[in-house]
Amino acid sequence: MSLKENFDEHGNRLSPKLPLGMNNFLIDIDGTICDDIPNEEPERMLTAAEIPGAKEQLNKWFDEGHIITFFTSRLEEHRAYTEQWLSEHGFKYHGIVFGKPRGGNYHWIDDRPVRATHFSGKFTELVEKSKKVWVFEE
Repeated sequence: MSLKENFDEHGNRLSPKLPLGMNNFLIDIDGTICDDIPNEEPERMLTAAEIPGAKEQLNKWFDEGHIITFFTSRLEEHRAYTEQWLSEHGFKYHGIVFGKPRGGNYHWIDDRPVRATHFSGKFTELVEKSKKVWVFEE
């Protein structure tokens, strides 16, 4: 995937963007693509069961050219177990970011568009719906 160059109104280079229609999917691991395994029991990470449909949907997005990055509360010390499990289960991905804060109730604040998708146990195609969102006052 090649990023598009991006410039401000004065011609100054900005951080690049993905081409229109491409997404950066940041996907949790525990409880989203497999059983929810706490960091305190890393030996269970190798035997976690897959969430049905997760691999098929994520691999489809990967094959369509979207960026797949796992963003997990697992620690860097869990990398070997995590990469082994992903490989053995056939997940395609571009990268893994370890050390996401634990506990949920996430608020992502960014200067780029962010779409929050709450996983509720079943992978299907994404559909657009209007929901209440929090925004900064102007």
